Amino acid sequence: MSSDDRDPAGPTTVADGVVPSPAERVAAARQKHQRGGLPVWQESLLLLGLAVVLAVLLKTFVVQAFYIPSESMEPGLVEDDRILVEKWSGWFGGEVERGDVVVFEDPGGWLNAGEVEEPGNPVSSTLAAIGLMPDTGYLVKRVVGVEGDVIECCDSEKRLTVNGVALDEDDYVLEDQRVRGCRGPMTGNCSWKAGPVPKGSVFVMGDNRGRSADSTVHMCLEDETDCVPGDEFVPTDLVVGKVWLLLWPTDRFGRPDEVDAFDDVPDAP
Repeated sequence: MSSDDRDPAGPTTVADGVVPSPAERVAAARQKHQRGGLPVWQESLLLLGLAVVLAVLLKTFVVQAFYIPSESMEPGLVEDDRILVEKWSGWFGGEVERGDVVVFEDPGGWLNAGEVEEPGNPVSSTLAAIGLMPDTGYLVKRVVGVEGDVIECCDSEKRLTVNGVALDEDDYVLEDQRVRGCRGPMTGNCSWKAGPVPKGSVFVMGDNRGRSADSTVHMCLEDETDCVPGDEFVPTDLVVGKVWLLLWPTDRFGRPDEVDAFDDVPDAP
């Protein structure tokens, strides 16, 4: 006589040497869920809450998405590009360095009207939905001077100098010699000096020197009275992070090119 003949119910557990059928596993799982699990709607709310918390933590401490609002950083970054900014370099006292391309909050009056409204598209909408795309009011520029640095425009070859060392910026600067004749500000003035950069501040410029409302536009030039001394410097507290990845468009996806123009610049005395 077989074991099935002795037990009409038949063995149905793994312990008895028989693997439960799919129907039996579903029934067992359903019973377990009814005994101690959450209803589906509660589980959905819990998962949604966890997703929001993770998105907030990610945006606060790791990376955040931004868009390029103008042509000021051409040729490297083009208007409407989507970028990711990393924040981990500042976790353990890391500081902003010369040559870094950074995103920072508007110190006040830096943004033009056309740079305020975020253009809508599926990429930005998705990033905004999960909390990674911020509100408007941010700018992206390159750090030219840090604490103590003195920036001057220009030497005999129309180059910027930092702490007396001329910068070779041919690889990343877009200039229009017909307008300015130097790598100075979009105001057209090729004879100025900025600094020493105050503690806790940076001096920034766009790579598209003829189309960037940057630190140079906020300087008090000679005989200028409609300005506030010191407005040209950006507090490092307003710096969100460094540009880490060009996210969109996909045909230019990748890390921004590193520059070596500042390698020979000495620290400020």
